[in-house]
Amino acid sequence: MTRSLRLKLDRSAKTPLAEQIHRGIRAAIERGVLAPGARLPSWQDLAAQLGVARGTVRSAYEKLSSAQLIIAARATGTHVADRPSIPVRRDKAPDPGSFMEMYQELTAGPAIFQMGVPSQETFPATLLARMRARAVRVEMSAPAIYPDPRGEPDLRREIAAYLALARGIECAPSQIIITSGFSGGLGLALRVLDLGQRKKVWMEDPGFPFTRHGLELAGLSIVPITVDADGIDVDDGLQQAPDAALVVVTPGQQAPLGSTLSLARRSRLLDWANQNNAWVIEDDYLSELQLKGRATPALASLDRAGRVIHIGSFSKTVTPALRLGFVVAPAALASRFAETAACLAPAPGPAVQLATADFIREGHYLRHLRRTKRAYTAQGDALLKQLRTRTTNVAIAGLAAVLRLPDGAPDLAIARQAASFGLAPTPLSLWYASKASARPGLLLGVATSPLKRIEASCDRLLQIIDRLRDPTPASAA
Repeated sequence: MTRSLRLKLDRSAKTPLAEQIHRGIRAAIERGVLAPGARLPSWQDLAAQLGVARGTVRSAYEKLSSAQLIIAARATGTHVADRPSIPVRRDKAPDPGSFMEMYQELTAGPAIFQMGVPSQETFPATLLARMRARAVRVEMSAPAIYPDPRGEPDLRREIAAYLALARGIECAPSQIIITSGFSGGLGLALRVLDLGQRKKVWMEDPGFPFTRHGLELAGLSIVPITVDADGIDVDDGLQQAPDAALVVVTPGQQAPLGSTLSLARRSRLLDWANQNNAWVIEDDYLSELQLKGRATPALASLDRAGRVIHIGSFSKTVTPALRLGFVVAPAALASRFAETAACLAPAPGPAVQLATADFIREGHYLRHLRRTKRAYTAQGDALLKQLRTRTTNVAIAGLAAVLRLPDGAPDLAIARQAASFGLAPTPLSLWYASKASARPGLLLGVATSPLKRIEASCDRLLQIIDRLRDPTPASAA
């Protein structure tokens, strides 16, 4: 052989030894360790070297020969077959400044201060893995029929019960549609509503950039509405676009500034929607994860006219890897949601749903939320303590610390510089509808700020901010 070939066999593994030898040689050929024309030992010699039966190696060689990876000849022995070089296709990098470039930057990780993902330390990995394994067995043993496109009945019942208890929403399981996260729920809702010529939609400014782009892709005309300490400014919306057909809000904890929509504004928003046949999409992205006190009831709990479409997910409370969310459809639209899900956006596979249903039914979900809130509260307090030694312009908002920067500070450049040190603060300016309204700042995820690394990470981030915020002028030549 022209290059050394090391085969490691695990005699305690369930994989047969012949298959282990076959996979090892195949991998060596594909990686280039064994080049075309390289000579292999005879199956008798290799069997002696590995301490296995000759028939075991012979079986592996026969598989490799059938795959045209090796050629065996009595006169010249066994060689690696010639293979045409196959160019490796690499994904094209997103265009600079494009939405996908921003998307990949904001979702890359894992990293300290990353937003939108829960803590690995509080994630019940072993428990969920066991439940998912059990659910996969149930799924595989079930009859080969199409599952309910609205989602598994067990999960829809558990979500309906949880919403009644935790979010004050009274709904039937038939109103629950399981989706692929919040984005899946938003896409489903926009298909169902079919707003026609009524294109105007209110959206919080600042607001979630992925939601804003999704509304743009749906052909809607976004009207940015200011946000203050009482949430979205309904008066501003009525002044700018009283004829809007839709509003998308985060009333529980405004994303990203953290304010709660006041009761007066909730009532006024619902009255306006009822009187103008407008729809309200409630993004309940953090659900019960209110770190200080009890979370306010959902906006949908006050809706008596059936104008609110409530969308939740398990991405922030459990893990985004589940890709699992849900829509609570108004009763009058439940059939339309079901039809649209059946034809255009059916629920994810049953196994992940069944495991999640068990997770909720057995009480693990509520216990997990309690543990998570305690851990996040401690991390948020530690994060504020470190940052307030250098600045007072920082506050906890939802599951992020909002660190305000002076006007003109390059928050995007600061975030990109921090990424090279394993830090992932989110630029606040990206959440605004336009550069004219944008305010610079950084959003620091609380969930991804482990206590042991907060001090060093804050020091590093503040050094980067100081360097890029006040660059030293170049000396004159």
